Amino acid sequence: MRIVPVELGKNSYDIYIGNGLEQQIRDFCQQAGFSGKGLIVTDTNVGPIYGQWLQDLLQQAGLLVEVYEIPAGESSKSMQMAEKLFTKCIETGMDRKSPVFALGGGVVGDLAGFVAASYMRGVPFVQVPTSLLAQVDSSVGGKVAVNHPLGKNLIGAFYQPKAVFMDLNTLQTLPKREIYTGLGEIIKYGIIYDARFFQYLEDNIEQVASLANEAAAHMTARSCEIKADVVSQDEKELGLRAILNFGHTAAHAIEKNTGYTKYNHGEAVAIGMVCAAYISKALGMIDQSVVDRVISLILKLHLPIKAQGCTVEDLYRDIFHDKKTVGGKVKWILMDGSIGTVTGRNDVPEAVVREAMGKIV
Repeated sequence: MRIVPVELGKNSYDIYIGNGLEQQIRDFCQQAGFSGKGLIVTDTNVGPIYGQWLQDLLQQAGLLVEVYEIPAGESSKSMQMAEKLFTKCIETGMDRKSPVFALGGGVVGDLAGFVAASYMRGVPFVQVPTSLLAQVDSSVGGKVAVNHPLGKNLIGAFYQPKAVFMDLNTLQTLPKREIYTGLGEIIKYGIIYDARFFQYLEDNIEQVASLANEAAAHMTARSCEIKADVVSQDEKELGLRAILNFGHTAAHAIEKNTGYTKYNHGEAVAIGMVCAAYISKALGMIDQSVVDRVISLILKLHLPIKAQGCTVEDLYRDIFHDKKTVGGKVKWILMDGSIGTVTGRNDVPEAVVREAMGKIV
């Protein structure tokens, strides 16, 4: 087992990574000072497989928890679903020390975290991510949110969990497409922060794509180390943390324009990273060989590089609803010189953006 600390002063917590974390979960809950009642939020994909497992574990730790299953998919990340969960919390008799556990992927974690941050102005929150995407990205860093009809993640908070438990055994039940979507975010970490990690992915395509145990442990831990390092320096995204949004400006527009149903998040991020690479090249920040490496790795790991069903006009309009847009200027995270380094730019000409978008639709 590996422990990756997230250093945030009084909001610090540990990420536990390993195969079979039952004892760690029990021990943590017994000494966390929680009230006796709690809630597990999961979805209709994960709940039938792991809901009873976690409920039994928490019962052994002295917690009486109810399981609430939401419909699987991005459309559950809504104010309407949050309200149903608030009602459940009230009906269950949860108080300010009653924990909310997120058991599932990114949608479950974002929604459950938003509810935990808001109910009684904040109750304890514990992440038990079961998808690769959630383990390497959304469960770490404290961003919680629901979507709005006009854009993704526009209503939310920064709310750190008390702990994150990443049991690698849960990855064994993932469909292949869910593995690949997690790899989209993993590629991102190499591009923004660690050229050696990017090279590792290039050199170990087969083990990476099949989530061979050693590769899964290394990728998960390294991704979490990078994210923890960035978040520790900039919890509220006032500067450095924005680099984690590489590929996400176009990705969120792609997701919105395809109704959050055609592409899952990691697939949209993969296309968004290609768009950002094209913009970086057009501005003279990287050369074509770097663009080629990015596209090659994305394709080898079974991810898309084009957004079918989108138009340049629609994508361009929707990037202005992005949270990184300030004063009508879109902040793009772009590659700078080589793999492993990125920078923020809010002076990208419209013509350059439209040309890059033309290559991904």
